[in-house]
Amino acid sequence: MRARRTILGAMASHHVFLLSPASCHGKRARMLLREGAASDLALRLRNGGAPLADVFSFLSALYFRGKIAYARTFASPPAGAPGIGVITSSRGFVDPDCVLTTLDLEEFARTDIGMDSPAYLDALSASARALADAVGPDTRVVLLGSIATAKYVDPLRDVFGRRLVFPIEFVGRGDMSRGGLMLRCVEDRRELAYVPVDNVPRHGARPPKLAPRLGPRARNGG
Repeated sequence: MRARRTILGAMASHHVFLLSPASCHGKRARMLLREGAASDLALRLRNGGAPLADVFSFLSALYFRGKIAYARTFASPPAGAPGIGVITSSRGFVDPDCVLTTLDLEEFARTDIGMDSPAYLDALSASARALADAVGPDTRVVLLGSIATAKYVDPLRDVFGRRLVFPIEFVGRGDMSRGGLMLRCVEDRRELAYVPVDNVPRHGARPPKLAPRLGPRARNGG
């Protein structure tokens, strides 16, 4: 049975997802780039590369794992268009299955993400225009990322207008809570409700914590 798709009470025939990036500056990035790093992922990065989704899932842990699992489950692009784009600091949107090497990760780390970073803004705007052409005027673009600052919202809204939407249940939640929420939605086959970013408060009251879920053994009386 196909998962339910709800967008502010209306059904959209198509929608695609844009995922905010993982930080390439922090401790976990340095673990991968450290000379002599011997983890499986570090070795893969140095010897042929690893998919961006794997790398960013390591860097961002639960939050990115939730975003990529959710987007892979619920993306509904028009024929011939990508269903998922991951925002990067220097290349605009990148396919989550794109293979990265240590050189790519170092490039991402060198470029700042912000409204005062021309390299970031130029690449993001170019990718947004290309995606707009690929998906057409009737496809909604769902941002799985923060709207608390302008760095994602303003450049994307300039291209997509009110087609740029955001999960209303994200408001007030931190990154870990959002990641956990999306993984639960994947498990339940329940898609979140989306609203245009202009209709969403940049900062909202914190919702109740997600209630703990029983593991398989507990549910089965084990």
